Amino acid sequence: MPIEYQGAKIPTCYATCSIGHKESHTLPLKLKAIADAGFDAIELSMPDILAYGKMLNGQEPNPKDYDTLVEIGKSVRVQAEEHNLKILMLQPFANFEGWPKGSSERKDAFQRAEGWMRIMEAVGTDMLQVGSSDALGISSSFDDLASDLAELADLCAPKGLRIAYENWCWATHAPSWRDVWRIVEKANRPNLGMCLDTFQSGGGEWADPTTKSGLVEGLSRDELEARWKQSLAELSRVVPPEKIYLLQISDAYKMEPPLEAKTNDEGLRSRGQWSHDYRTLPYDGGYLPVQGFLKAVLGTGFRSWLSIEVFDGKGPEKYSDMLAFSKKAMSSLERLLQP
Repeated sequence: MPIEYQGAKIPTCYATCSIGHKESHTLPLKLKAIADAGFDAIELSMPDILAYGKMLNGQEPNPKDYDTLVEIGKSVRVQAEEHNLKILMLQPFANFEGWPKGSSERKDAFQRAEGWMRIMEAVGTDMLQVGSSDALGISSSFDDLASDLAELADLCAPKGLRIAYENWCWATHAPSWRDVWRIVEKANRPNLGMCLDTFQSGGGEWADPTTKSGLVEGLSRDELEARWKQSLAELSRVVPPEKIYLLQISDAYKMEPPLEAKTNDEGLRSRGQWSHDYRTLPYDGGYLPVQGFLKAVLGTGFRSWLSIEVFDGKGPEKYSDMLAFSKKAMSSLERLLQP
């Protein structure tokens, strides 16, 4: 259900990848828990589509078997409609932009995009999340990155589809909201906007999982706080609310001991490792300045979707019941929006 805030009704969403930790926690049960907790919509994750395909057909489909994924998507759409849940967005589409012209990687990126667009139409969503690429070998030119996103937006436009471009704080060239906003501005397409995230900005600009303090170091605490406040004020001042398609909400645990400042065996950078396993609900053990970032986004005039996206590796020991967890998530949103 939408949450009342200063005379507006702010709609609520929950990412399907952010609930459930057992094989028995199937997508239909996830949707029931999310709906019963009062959420209006879901972000539909590709891993959940693949897992639901295995549930339906006995084996997990190939991620590039789009004919099969479209049929699975149609079934997901029926499930969501039965629970009166809107499918707000399909996610996470990764490592799309910046590949050299004529490269096999660029060809693959656009082929994947076309396949995902087919799935979007099957599930009935008009929005695709694109995370800022963490790939090696991509262009550092924001003109090139913007050109690729503009081309993708133009492919989406005839179908009435939108792109929500998100800064991933471990990205190769666009880890901050400022970077993503510059790229969105350069691309200059009406169906290209931003997906902002309390973790991606707080965890990128203010916090660091590789330091003992848990904070960005190399400057004083006063300087860090001043720089963070300046970033929030700038966001409120320069980003038009209509260009923010949604705000994802999560906190994060302080890493004790700190993570090593290096990529892991899967090639994931430290902040990416932190993101994948240590993102908790607000008011549930984290330390990031979540409410400050939320207020900065609301300061733009934004009154649209707030979406819970957490990856809490401690979840299995803390929460055995998906409904209780999703209710706690709703309560955290309500608390964040209190005056």
